[in-house]
Amino acid sequence: MRLVKPKKFLGQHFLKDLKVAQDIADTVDACPKLPILEVGPGMGVLTQFLLPKERTVKVVEVDYESVAYLREAYPRLEDNIIEDDFLKMNLQRLFDGQPFVLTGNYPYNISSQIFFKMLDNKDLIPCCTGMIQKEVAERIAAGPGSKTYGILSVLIQAWYRVEYLFTVSEHVFNPPPKVKSAVIRMTRNDTRQLGCDENLFKQVVKTTFNQRRKTLRNSIKPILGKECPLTEDILFNKRPEQLSVQEFIELTNRVGTALKEMKEETDK
Repeated sequence: MRLVKPKKFLGQHFLKDLKVAQDIADTVDACPKLPILEVGPGMGVLTQFLLPKERTVKVVEVDYESVAYLREAYPRLEDNIIEDDFLKMNLQRLFDGQPFVLTGNYPYNISSQIFFKMLDNKDLIPCCTGMIQKEVAERIAAGPGSKTYGILSVLIQAWYRVEYLFTVSEHVFNPPPKVKSAVIRMTRNDTRQLGCDENLFKQVVKTTFNQRRKTLRNSIKPILGKECPLTEDILFNKRPEQLSVQEFIELTNRVGTALKEMKEETDK
């Protein structure tokens, strides 16, 4: 059976260390019984440890060579190998609309996009685990006041409890990436409604962190304009990394009220 050659344009770095693969596979045990979707299985180094877990396992792989290898190496997976781009998939159709665990050794170049898709499907994905670039994992797990706290931190922590599990050396991959990796687990928290307009919340978080070195008074201008009296409040002396998730929710509600008042004034 011919091995798959890693493709740079797909961001492929194949894990070689079986102990690390086993440890990653075991991260899904925090959400027992749920079916599993593995993203980017490559040659199945992680898959082989997921299959014995006595639940449905499906894998999605965009690389045709890897798909051919998986079909030959794991014949029991045949009907559960999906040759597709995860970012373009309709996840509702995967397990007949049932919740599932998302896992994988994620391609580093699209890991943030994968997690944004997870957020869009948060009611389907109560648990997400896997390996990503170390600095992205640190960003997701960071709390307020940290230099790494940012857009992903706030948007994910609004809905998920984040655990930074362990760091992985670059030397256990072929080819070795230029950065270290980390394994994280994200488990849905008890939040079902944010208590604010979710779209405006995302807009406020992204807009303010896009100019993270500025105070909120300046970074919020693309939404509120230059002359909004709301920004005179002492809260707007802070920078975005100083706000907790709850404070971003409160800020979103205040921004929403200000926008409504500004519209009413314009409509007079």
